Amino acid sequence: MPAEAAPGFTRGGFRRGFVGGQPLAPGTFVYGMVFGVLASEKGLAWIEALLMSVLVYSGSAQLAALQGWSASPLITPLVFTVLLINARYVLYGASVQPWLAGATRPQAFATLFFLGDGNWALSMRQYHAGDRDAGYLFGSGVATALPWFVGTAAGHLVGRGVPHPTSLGLDFMLVAFAAAIGVSVFRGRGDLAPAAAAVLAAIALSLWLPGWTIVGAGLAAGLVAGARDGS
Repeated sequence: MPAEAAPGFTRGGFRRGFVGGQPLAPGTFVYGMVFGVLASEKGLAWIEALLMSVLVYSGSAQLAALQGWSASPLITPLVFTVLLINARYVLYGASVQPWLAGATRPQAFATLFFLGDGNWALSMRQYHAGDRDAGYLFGSGVATALPWFVGTAAGHLVGRGVPHPTSLGLDFMLVAFAAAIGVSVFRGRGDLAPAAAAVLAAIALSLWLPGWTIVGAGLAAGLVAGARDGS
């Protein structure tokens, strides 16, 4: 499709996006299972874990919230954690605004609801290739959201059948998954400084504020990366 084509929102675009998002689906499903298992270990009912995945729909924010979860969790810090980690979606939404110019308001809101890291990156590549059918953005979002929801339920079911998850090393699943993501996005020596900042912040917070380890590490890495890119 030519780059100067008018923005639109079609069923054909949705189908192409849904098919194009399938390579992301297996990883999203596994990620959802990780959350489901950990949510079960924290004592959440399956409906609570599933509703969190549907309404929050952010693996990093949900896992960070679980880190500070207890029998009587403090709601305000959890809400702040989710909002802080998900602040990047403000930028995501702004970047896709020109693409959604041809969509109705319900179509745009539905598309933004299913917007995630993976399908955003996939769709922006498609947009820069000249595609102006916002149905692609919606379809790829649905393609990655459904495995996340199903994976959450499946992981919770698996977690309920494991009497002592820590004895099987299931508490290490988040660490292993985060390490895999870090390796996959590592671009070279320029990323060493943000990574080191995240590690140091995580170590310090694990000693004094263990509930904020993920948030603090992410902030430290972001600040160092921002200073690097601004210099």
